[in-house]
Amino acid sequence: MFQSLECMEDKELEKILMKKMYEMLKEKKEEKKPAFGKPVKVTYENFKEIISKNELVILDFWAEWCYPCKIMEPIIEELARRYPNIVFGKVNVDEESLLASHFGIMSIPTLIFFYKGKPIESLVGARPKYEIERIINRFLMMQRNE
Repeated sequence: MFQSLECMEDKELEKILMKKMYEMLKEKKEEKKPAFGKPVKVTYENFKEIISKNELVILDFWAEWCYPCKIMEPIIEELARRYPNIVFGKVNVDEESLLASHFGIMSIPTLIFFYKGKPIESLVGARPKYEIERIINRFLMMQRNE
């Protein structure tokens, strides 16, 4: 009888330990997941951190009143979902004029593509999704070839 009680306690303890290990592994996996999959707001304050900590970044310079920017918005959101390992940042030029002037933004929408912290390509005006994806695919090829 003592042996069976001891055996039951061991099994219960094992279940508790397994459950705890599962929870810890789940938390660890969630920590590693990128926080992307949707555009992030980029400000003068967080710009350097976003650019330096992420290999591929696409900044969308836009304004609330800009009709072509509104046309681009669902395209950018869809691409952010499709490519969760790429950071898609939204820079509101009315709120972040210093950042816009730093990159010489004269027309919006403007997309600037960053690779390893450096701007390597830009698109001005509303563009079709396939044109943006062509540049993204070049990014991904550069990344794979290194």
